[in-house]
Amino acid sequence: CIGLLGISAGSLLLAVHFYSSCRAAPLIPSTALGVLLLILSALLAYAGIRRRLRNASLLVSLCMTLSAFWCGYGVILVLAGQGALAEPGDSRDALLPGLATFTLALLLVAVVGFLCGEPVLALLAAAVSLASAHEVALHYSSSLGPSAVACGHLVVCLVGGYFALGRILYLLTKGKVALPGTDLAKKKAQEQSRGRAGGTNPFVAPGLLLNMLSASVFCCRLQGVTHRLFLGHVPWLWAAGTYQIGICVLSYRAMDVLTATAFGFTSILQFAAGYCLLYPTWQPDEPIPTPFLVVFSILFAVLALFLSLQSPVDGLYLLVFVTYCIALACSPRGFFAGGPQGVAVAIFVASALVALIHLYNVRARAKIPTGKGAVRALLARSSLLKLREGLDLHAPYLGYSKYADAEVLAYACSVLASFALTTPGDPQAPLATVVIPWVVVAGGILKLLGGSVAFARGKTLESSAFILYAVMWIIWGLTRYGGLYGTTRSFHAAVGIAAFMLFNSFVVFCSLFLNMAWFFYSLTFMLIAVSFLLDAILALPTGYDIAATLIFGLVSFYCFLAALSSSTFEGCCLPMGGPVVQLSGVGAGATKCLHLPARKASSVKRIADILRNGGTCGIPTDTVYVLVAACNRPDAVEKAHRSKRQAQDRPMSLWISSLKQLEPARHLFTPLLWDFMEAAWPSPISLVIPRGEWVDFLGMKDSAKYVGTPQSVAIRIPDCSVTTHLIDLVGPIVVTSANPTGEADTTHHNQVYAKLGDKVDAVLCGGPSPENIASTVVDCTKIDSGNIGFFRVGIIPKSQVLQILEQVQKK
Repeated sequence: CIGLLGISAGSLLLAVHFYSSCRAAPLIPSTALGVLLLILSALLAYAGIRRRLRNASLLVSLCMTLSAFWCGYGVILVLAGQGALAEPGDSRDALLPGLATFTLALLLVAVVGFLCGEPVLALLAAAVSLASAHEVALHYSSSLGPSAVACGHLVVCLVGGYFALGRILYLLTKGKVALPGTDLAKKKAQEQSRGRAGGTNPFVAPGLLLNMLSASVFCCRLQGVTHRLFLGHVPWLWAAGTYQIGICVLSYRAMDVLTATAFGFTSILQFAAGYCLLYPTWQPDEPIPTPFLVVFSILFAVLALFLSLQSPVDGLYLLVFVTYCIALACSPRGFFAGGPQGVAVAIFVASALVALIHLYNVRARAKIPTGKGAVRALLARSSLLKLREGLDLHAPYLGYSKYADAEVLAYACSVLASFALTTPGDPQAPLATVVIPWVVVAGGILKLLGGSVAFARGKTLESSAFILYAVMWIIWGLTRYGGLYGTTRSFHAAVGIAAFMLFNSFVVFCSLFLNMAWFFYSLTFMLIAVSFLLDAILALPTGYDIAATLIFGLVSFYCFLAALSSSTFEGCCLPMGGPVVQLSGVGAGATKCLHLPARKASSVKRIADILRNGGTCGIPTDTVYVLVAACNRPDAVEKAHRSKRQAQDRPMSLWISSLKQLEPARHLFTPLLWDFMEAAWPSPISLVIPRGEWVDFLGMKDSAKYVGTPQSVAIRIPDCSVTTHLIDLVGPIVVTSANPTGEADTTHHNQVYAKLGDKVDAVLCGGPSPENIASTVVDCTKIDSGNIGFFRVGIIPKSQVLQILEQVQKK
């Protein structure tokens, strides 16, 4: 709804702009229109991102594509309004590549929309595509007039108005009246069913369309559509790069590691191309670093090989970028040469074809084959290579994460940044070409992204190292190789580098307990830091910095290959090695404790199976995390008692999911106690009640001696759907807090792992606890006399418990 209204608002602005463009003073100045389009582009990006990943819809592609279009378009309008495009024909040359690209891109979206039964979205895409085509024609022939462009945008406004009217009628009539195509509840159900059947990454198609955008800048120059490459084309290239970084993150959310890495690579090329168009303003004829591009082509080739195992079509598509990098390396003029521009034409055509396949496969039930089945059948005959598949494919180190692992991209960025610094040249040249795109973007920005994703997956050491190295690449690249350092060296720079080396020494020490690969990775980066320090004090030996960066680059390349193989194949194709130092409880390797996401019903079922088989598990509740065992498994209850080091004054309690489980023993409870339990539950209130024969009705057998005291038992029904569903599957469970006796309560699944990870069989991971306070424990052993006591006042205050009792007594 937000996306469609945002598209209508932007089209209305453009319609007003073109209708009034013939006047001496347009109603909306270029600068104001550009700023408004930038605001709407952010709104459309939000609408596209907020779509649930399982509800694959063309709206995602439409919103993301139009958002990137209006972002670049808006920046060009701002530049024109501020006089930056002052030469005759500059505005035309700046706008044509983007207009031509989005005419075709939105036409592809419209065709797929009509084929897959989304007429509203298809009509919107077709109308915007028609308006863009008219604007392209307007730049070639003024006889067409801007009114034709405005009419196309008015069609978009009419479709948006129809949708708004349908939603208003739907809300006013409470769902009784719904215009065709405006019933969002029905569409959501259809999207969920299609999403479950599809399972494809809905963000691949927008990323491919952005590759068309960047390629069109050079295609238009090669074919003579534009007269030169200049500042006006930079907004298109940097908009494509920025949005591809966003799509890289979204692909990690979609658990698509290889596609996310590919878009990370292509975003570097977009930023580099845009920077090279800016660069002649300061220093013309600066060659692009050849060794770097050769290494980049190798990384693309390796990634294409692994991606072909997931989708051969996508793997073959990446080979075009291998050719592109080689063409850039062979051309001294880089992006300005005819050879790379010819390969850009191939990228444009290939991106359009592959984007059409992905757009169709996202919505259609009958998919266009991409060769995935043939690769699986081929690998099934091999006993050496077996693809990793299943629920645990993206299982994180601790707990669960909404992101896939980004270590592949982070290692690749280390390779790119290190080989970029091996390029010879004058380090004092201001804003040298090697700096911004190759070192700062690759080694800095994208590695920050990898560190952030690693932190979200619970990898504290790896994330800290990636973020630390990213900051160092950015600072050193801008100061030493960006001309900010100048010809002077200072004591302050040396002190800063020494402080960084101190931090990295701690990373090296911690990596001793992780694995061999990380130890050498952090240790070889220390060599680069030493070269920075020697350079700051004017004591750098000739060739040392080149040797240090080459060694670090080769180690990073091995880590890149190892991370790729481990995320693709089962088993250790390229081992990362075990811990260098292994102590008791530290660096002990992989744990057998399962970590299952609580948001999945299949995870709860697996936890139930473990409990039925005599295991113990840590689970989330309506308060803090608890350690549980099945009542009918005395061996499991005893195991939980031992692992917890349960104190005698803190006995284990009993949980049920419904009072129906106690219904056969209802005659053993007094009416007041039964009514009080019925009124108090489900809630974080534990009731200590007299022990009696009712315990036998729950099938506790020999487990009873570990629960409660000889006189009483604490029992409750938790107010947590996950926990009660688990009890429905297993039966009554014995519960204690998931921490050794005397320690603080655990409020996150990572804490459960840290305190009891080697003593439990599984942890159901629900993230942070909804509350940091335990349940309230009420003494009901003398409730029939009208008195209750409190062993512990937790999240529920005394006054609320007493109020419940008073209401029950009045009944």
